[in-house]
Amino acid sequence: MSFLAPLLPITLRGQHVTLEPLVPGHAAEAREAVQDGDVWKLWYTAVPTPDQMDTEIARRLGLQDKGSMLAFAVRDAQGRFVGMTTYMNIDAANRRLEIGSTWYSASVRRSGLNTEAKRLLLAHAFDTLGCIAVEFRTHWFNEASRTAIARLGARQDGVLRNHQIAPNGSLRDTVVFSIVASEWPAVQAHLGWQLTKPR
Repeated sequence: MSFLAPLLPITLRGQHVTLEPLVPGHAAEAREAVQDGDVWKLWYTAVPTPDQMDTEIARRLGLQDKGSMLAFAVRDAQGRFVGMTTYMNIDAANRRLEIGSTWYSASVRRSGLNTEAKRLLLAHAFDTLGCIAVEFRTHWFNEASRTAIARLGARQDGVLRNHQIAPNGSLRDTVVFSIVASEWPAVQAHLGWQLTKPR
């Protein structure tokens, strides 16, 4: 048994964010957005530099063509391109996927945008695709990301020691979180409550 619905490019809209299918034509907007906060300079992330953006979009779309990724451009409530996110490591046979390869412009961090983006992605994964589990992974040293994932309601499954070799040659310990289908109703209610809180 695989996903209950085809995993096709789709636009997901909320009050604070719109997730639209990533296309090569997004490259110029992405180059501008990634310079807001110079987000690629954090050593423990894999955010593309402005010069790498065309190549990174092509990489994501190549994985999408192979069925292992579904790539989104992220727009804020004003329609500005402010980042990218994906469904990745897609395992259709086991109805699992990971939400990751996400980056945002610095100006939209700590807003409701990420919470709503994750709620839209999780709702589509569980309610439409019929996922039994959704994973999140991050670098051990990316404490902001670990905190944000836990705030969503995901539970830490464990740490993959020496999981990857980073571009700088260091070894990455990867922290793995997940939300399983039986937890989704409570997580959905929690995310809805978070979006009503004043910022």
